[in-house]
Amino acid sequence: MESPIRLHWLDPRNPHQPFPPVHLAMRDPNGLLAIGGDLSTTRLLRAYRQGIFPWYNPDEPILWWCPDPRTVLHPSGLHVSRSLGKTVRRSDYALSFDRAFGEVLAACGGERAKSRGTWLGPDMRAAYGDLFRKGHAHSVEVWRDGRLIGGLYGVAIGRVFFGESMFSHATDASKLALYWLCRQLERWGFELIDCQVSSSHLLSLGAQEVPREQFLRQLAQATDAGALSPVWRFDDAPADPRHGPSP
Repeated sequence: MESPIRLHWLDPRNPHQPFPPVHLAMRDPNGLLAIGGDLSTTRLLRAYRQGIFPWYNPDEPILWWCPDPRTVLHPSGLHVSRSLGKTVRRSDYALSFDRAFGEVLAACGGERAKSRGTWLGPDMRAAYGDLFRKGHAHSVEVWRDGRLIGGLYGVAIGRVFFGESMFSHATDASKLALYWLCRQLERWGFELIDCQVSSSHLLSLGAQEVPREQFLRQLAQATDAGALSPVWRFDDAPADPRHGPSP
C-alpha cells in the first residue's frame, strides 16, 4: 500500500530552513508542498529560486506550492490580438515602472477580494512591500489622465520575472501592462515569465504549460544570470506627462 503524503512543516523562526524536494509536492491539490514558515525576504527569495511560491487565504497558515505542469510565458511569445494591437497604438495612456507599487498591490488585492479565494492579505502585502523596497519586486503601472487604470507586479531574480497578479480598471489596461513588460524584458534578455498556474486567459495571451522538471531546469539557469539594476525604466513605452508620471 502506498504511504500517505505528509506535508512538510516549516519553522517560522528559521528562514534558512530548506524546503523539501519539490517532487514531494502533492498531486491533489496540485503542487502543495509545505505549510508554515514566514514571509521573510530570505525565505521568499529562496522559494522563488526553487520554483516555489506562497498562496493561501488570510485566515490560513502559509501554504507553499510547486505545481506540475507549470505555466510560463516567454517575453517574445506574447500573443497580440488585433484588438490589443489597436489599443497599444493609441496615444491616450502612459506607462511607468515602480511609481505606485503600493497602489498596484492594493488594487490587485481588491480585485481578488471580490471573489472566493482572496489571497493577498495584509501579511502578503507587507512581504512584497519589503521585496520592493529591497529592489527584488517591481510593478508596472498604466495611467490615463493621471489616473491609475491598470497594472501588475512580480518578483525578478536573474533573468526570470515571477508574475504575481494584475488588475484592470479599464478595458485591456492589464494587457497593456503585460505587453510593455514583455517588450522590455525581451530587450533585457529575460528568458521566462513565471505565471504559476494555468488559466484560459493566460493561454490566450501565449502562455504555455510545461512539465515541472523542464521548468526547474530552465529556472536554475535563468536565475543564475546576472541581475539588473534594482531601478527599472522603460526604453520606449508611452510616457506623455499629460496622462501620468513618466517612467
